Amino acid sequence: MGNLFRNSVVLFDLDKLNSEIAALDEEQNREGFWNDQKSALEVVNRLNDAKSKVQGYTTIKNDYDELSLLLDDPDSKTPDMRELIEGMEKELSKKIKELRVDLLFRGEYDHFNCTLDIHPGAGGTEANDWADMLFRMYNRYAESHHFKWQVLSYEQGEEAGLKSATVKISGKNVYGLLKGEKGVHRLVRISPFDSNARRHTSFASVNVIPEFGKISDVEIDPKDLKVDTFRSGGAGGQNVNKVSSAVRITHLPTGLVAQCQDERSQHRNKEKAMSVLKARLLDQRRAAEEAKAGQNRRDLAGNGDRSQKIRTYNYPQNRITDHRINYTAYNLSGVMEGDLGDMLNALRQHDLAQRLELELN
Repeated sequence: MGNLFRNSVVLFDLDKLNSEIAALDEEQNREGFWNDQKSALEVVNRLNDAKSKVQGYTTIKNDYDELSLLLDDPDSKTPDMRELIEGMEKELSKKIKELRVDLLFRGEYDHFNCTLDIHPGAGGTEANDWADMLFRMYNRYAESHHFKWQVLSYEQGEEAGLKSATVKISGKNVYGLLKGEKGVHRLVRISPFDSNARRHTSFASVNVIPEFGKISDVEIDPKDLKVDTFRSGGAGGQNVNKVSSAVRITHLPTGLVAQCQDERSQHRNKEKAMSVLKARLLDQRRAAEEAKAGQNRRDLAGNGDRSQKIRTYNYPQNRITDHRINYTAYNLSGVMEGDLGDMLNALRQHDLAQRLELELN
């Protein structure tokens, strides 16, 4: 029990958390704090999260100290005391594990919501269908965790699947959970579209961007934008094929594109598309700054190259392999139904180990 507690302490910087709480308290009390409600709510959420971690740590430490005293008691060997101690150990172990899970989310943006983009690679119908399978997988995952799933845009493939999709996912630690999905996903299967039942390999790329709180800081020259309107269709938007309410915005200097079709109002779709575009610009700038700074260590998933092949889904062998951490499991059918927990946890554990190695050195 002592080792479990001490290992958790290594991950916990109490002084840093208390300093963060003091700074956030000060921010919350400044005049005009609620003028920008979105930014204010982010501060409040960060403050509550930091206080929750400190409270959890304090409870664990008090329970641990109490248990240590009981173990030193001469009567600790009696049956009644043993039963009491074992119950306390079990409860303490549960609290420590919960705190350790919470501490896995140590990235700057881990607590943010995110937008998730899915695009098929080359390969026509095969790739389009694979992209749609990933779309469904993430939808199942979001539903199982009671996250809010909002389809901002969805373009259907000509024969099957999708050409592109953008989804906003909201919930606790969503970006921290899903940032490891950024990259190229490879599928190996016997194609249902091939009359000769041959094995095919398909690719789809996934991008995950945190929902930055200060996108208002991003200034864009209207001359740099190309705005197109079109009729909504597909999995997003209820105003399908009635009016041209969907909006696509292209940032000409970078080629970045954002579109939204889930609202009935063209104005609201334009607002949402602009928010997505600004978040993509911020994410692009962040990656460029980190590359220029030449970091000793890049975040395993959050700053990964979206063109990197990160994972293979092999249907003939019911096998899924994450190539970054040599993770292999034989539960592909479950994963495609949204059971991503073990794999995402393995990614976070690996990422945290790298963070701790840098911090301790």
